[in-house]
Formats: sequence, structure tokens, C-alpha cells
Amino acid sequence: MSEIILHQYPQSPVAEKVRVGFGIKNLEWRSVEIPRIPPKPDLIPLTGGYRRTPVMQIGADIYCDSQCILRELEKRYPEPAYYPANEHHYSGGLSWAFARWTDDRLFAQTIKLVLAGAGDALPADFAEDRGRLYFGPDWQTELEAAKDEIAHIRAQLRGQFMWLDDWLAGQQALQKEYVLSDKPGVADACAYYLVWFIRGRWSGGPELLSEFPNLQRWEEKVKAIGHGKSSGMTGAQALAVALNSETTTAETCDKHDPQGLKPGMKVGIGPDIDGGEVSTTGVVHAVSSETISLMRESTQTGTVCVHFPRVGYRVEALG
Repeated sequence: MSEIILHQYPQSPVAEKVRVGFGIKNLEWRSVEIPRIPPKPDLIPLTGGYRRTPVMQIGADIYCDSQCILRELEKRYPEPAYYPANEHHYSGGLSWAFARWTDDRLFAQTIKLVLAGAGDALPADFAEDRGRLYFGPDWQTELEAAKDEIAHIRAQLRGQFMWLDDWLAGQQALQKEYVLSDKPGVADACAYYLVWFIRGRWSGGPELLSEFPNLQRWEEKVKAIGHGKSSGMTGAQALAVALNSETTTAETCDKHDPQGLKPGMKVGIGPDIDGGEVSTTGVVHAVSSETISLMRESTQTGTVCVHFPRVGYRVEALG
């Protein structure tokens, strides 16, 4: 099996989610450090335009979005499981439903708090890039308004962290140390990265989190899991891996697909919010309710298969 390559940078909160995912499965992986803001010349040839962090590469298969990355890791490395069974049911569906809360509403408010809380200390180029990405075309107005609403944003986060703290207290009473089980899973990674981000990147983070003893106990346990074992790789080396590999993804069709997507169709895909991003275009190779995979070619990479989640992304037929 080809090596796992993660295109990331150390300060990325979403990359931290995936790094914890590596730790849960105790995986070995290669790290390609990419720029925090565009241009990203060694990444874009692989993804066809997708610029968010992180991106996972295994040979000529390119996985965009942490949702897609963690699903693929579970498929390739099923033990220990990301969806540990409890006494009632398998927790896969519940894990991803939980992740939609953490990656949507909770993530948006966390980003707003960290960016607005940085004030004038936020570098101008970084503020412009992330502002457009997360706040839309009127990002300057939105960011300035957020600076005046720090107390409100903090109150919103405090209430939601209280939910998590209460839940973890109940889990501890059942002798379970993690969000859904007595073993760590994808739900823990999906909650932990936001706690990690707030604690490390907002000056008021430690004070905010100090109110939640169960959350802090759980945070330390997840932190102790680590990130598996990593070693460095250059972007040029990663491109060479793609050029000398072939996809291992089989062509598949979903006869119930609501958009009628089928292998051979040309489509464009990108996040379903207006972040000023470039859509990735390609030919559909595999499609399901959870993922869509596109075949693309470039001189730097040869033929690659680029994978995206369906939830949170918009797919448009291009003729």
C-alpha cells in the first residue's frame, strides 16, 4: 500500500483533527508542509483548484476535506475503529451527525472568535484570505462587526461547550472516557480540534475552557493520543509520487443519485458556501451518497483521482 501523505501546516486546526485521527489508528504518515495562504503551487496540481487544508494523498488518489480523509482512513485501516460500538448500536452515523455540528455551526463561531479576537495583530494578507473564505464577499464588514460582538460570540460558544461538558460527565458516570465510547473515535477528533484551536490561538481560550472540568479531562486524554508517526516530504516528491502511481479506486455508480450523476460526466465541485474559491472540474469516476471522485490530468501529476464529500459540497454538471 502506498504511503499516506498529508499536505498541511502545523497551525491548521482542521489538520489537527486529521493528525489526531492518525494517532487514534497509530499510523505512519508523511508530512508536506504547504503555505498557509495561496499560492500553493505543489498542492493545486493535485486537487485541481481546491485550496483548503488539509489534503491527503495516497499514490494517485487525492482526498479533499477532513470528512473524506477520515472516511478513507477507516476503510483502509479498520482497526482500531473510528466508530467504536457501544452497548446499543454501531456509532458511525451518529459520529458524522455529531461532526456536522462541530464542523459547521461550532467551527464557524470558533473561527469568528479567533479572527475577531486577534484584532489588529492579525496579518493583513491572512485576514483578507481567511476573511473572504469564511465570511463571504462582504468579509471586511462581517469581521469588523464580529470585533464588536466578542462577548456575544463567547456566550454562544460557552453554552455549546457546556453541552459537551455535561455529555462527557454522563459518559464518565458510565465509565466511558470519550464522546461516544470507552475508546476514542472520529467524534473525539471532530470536537478536540476546536478546543485545541481556541486554547492555542485565542488569548482568552484558557480562561473560557477553565469552566469545564469534564471537557478539560477529556481534552488531556485526547491530547495524549498523539499523532502517530510522521516524517517529512517535499511537495516535489509528493507530485512525483502521483505521477508514478495509478488510482486504486474502482468505477462505481449510484442508481439512486438525486442529481443523476454517472461515471463519464464532466462536473465541477466545490464547497457549498461562497468563499471565493475555484471549483475542481473533472470526469466523474465514482459516486455514492457520501463521496464523489473525479478523474483529472496534468503534466505534473499525470492522471489522478480526486475525492470529495457530498455533504457540504455542491456538484454541478458541465455538459
